[in-house]
Amino acid sequence: MGDATVELHADDGGAGDGLPVVFLHSLAGNTRHWEAQLAHLRASRRAVALDWRGHGRSGAAPDGGWSPAEMARDVAAAVDRLGLARFVLAGHSAGGLVALAYAGMHPERVAGLFLLDPSGDMRRVPAEMIDPFLATLEGDGYQEAIDAYWRGIAGADPAVRDRLLADLRATPRATVAGILRALRDLDVEALLRGYRGLRISITTPQNDGPMSLHVIDPSLAHRMVTGTGHWIQLDRPEEVNRMLDEFIAEVEAAV
Repeated sequence: MGDATVELHADDGGAGDGLPVVFLHSLAGNTRHWEAQLAHLRASRRAVALDWRGHGRSGAAPDGGWSPAEMARDVAAAVDRLGLARFVLAGHSAGGLVALAYAGMHPERVAGLFLLDPSGDMRRVPAEMIDPFLATLEGDGYQEAIDAYWRGIAGADPAVRDRLLADLRATPRATVAGILRALRDLDVEALLRGYRGLRISITTPQNDGPMSLHVIDPSLAHRMVTGTGHWIQLDRPEEVNRMLDEFIAEVEAAV
């Protein structure tokens, strides 16, 4: 495990008395996936989206370093640099696991966790289902296999799907394969035990099985959104904004 942190690109803006919100995108995502949420929140509070290491306008660590713990250390350095003492942390997909890792390391900084269709515990996926796919990512079949997987979870909107495929292809293969390998044996249950503050998981029906966070930990508040792909914030931005408002209000009432 590497110790070096990477300086992350931040889309930072907004002002007001409300608790700041920090957003973490998905694997092969970037800060622009949160554009609708940033615009919505900045009228009343500071809202910041970060590009992970190896994504968007952020650099990559010299030694790779694709575990959620390593990426959470980047987040820690970024929020310190930005002067954010306490905030709501939102994470989508694998960004939800990075958010959980950060919250476990710094629970006093996280006022609440908003997890949007978060990745789950890949250890609960049968090896015969996941291991051949991961092996394919190491060979000549990488692009075909990863494109097919993205198409399967992107939803029905062709504009959103094309955008996501473009973002995927702009993300280095080493980043995509490295993060998926790092998640393969991740102890997600330990991450869930690490933070016991206010938390909610917003999922699609496809994320409602043995590997799902709300199934592993029934104490995790849970809501389901139907009729969207995995990138709910792109398919249904107003609905995500409304759920964010509701969660933030609950967090601020508890502070």
